[in-house]
Amino acid sequence: MSSGTIIMLSAVLPIFPLPNAVLFPGVFLPLHIFETPFREMVADVLAGDRLIGMVLLKPGWDREPTESPSVFSIGCAGLISHVEHLDDGRYNIVLRGIDRFRILEEDVERSYRLARVDYLVDTLTAVDREGLRQQRHRLERLLTVSAEAPDHPFPSSLSDEGVINALAQYLDLEPIERQALLECHNVSSRADALAELLEMKAMAQSAPPGRGLLH
Repeated sequence: MSSGTIIMLSAVLPIFPLPNAVLFPGVFLPLHIFETPFREMVADVLAGDRLIGMVLLKPGWDREPTESPSVFSIGCAGLISHVEHLDDGRYNIVLRGIDRFRILEEDVERSYRLARVDYLVDTLTAVDREGLRQQRHRLERLLTVSAEAPDHPFPSSLSDEGVINALAQYLDLEPIERQALLECHNVSSRADALAELLEMKAMAQSAPPGRGLLH
């Protein structure tokens, strides 16, 4: 479990597919809910366990002749930690990422999509945990020379896992890059992949005009 609070995770989640949002464990995601099916979804989950499964739509989703376009099978369950119910029926909500999951199958009997899921435990060995601090320092060094650096540094009190997941969500990355990071085996492999991604971006930024990485 990614949080210190014990949360009973349902094997069936309402899923919220978006083309540009990826949620990571332990990180917060604000959302504005305005479409009718998703208003119904939020109303239902507020009356229940307050859990929503965030998933990323696959590229080309807007050209699919279906009301349930393709999504990536790996997503992250989020707990509604804050809700503002607007007068016209819309919502402003904040999700806190809990655990990653894999979609096993979908149910389309409601106005919004439901999925039966299998939760993915981010296993870390003692060696992994010892290496996380070094991986965090490596990322911090890369960010000092990166255009993707956040405006405000993360507090030293934030855990190594929290920093790595927050960077994966908040850095100026493409949605497909965030999805690849979410699908990493655990936070240690995610830190390695994120460092490699930042190094590639730094090389691209420093390349002479007209010369790419493959020249």
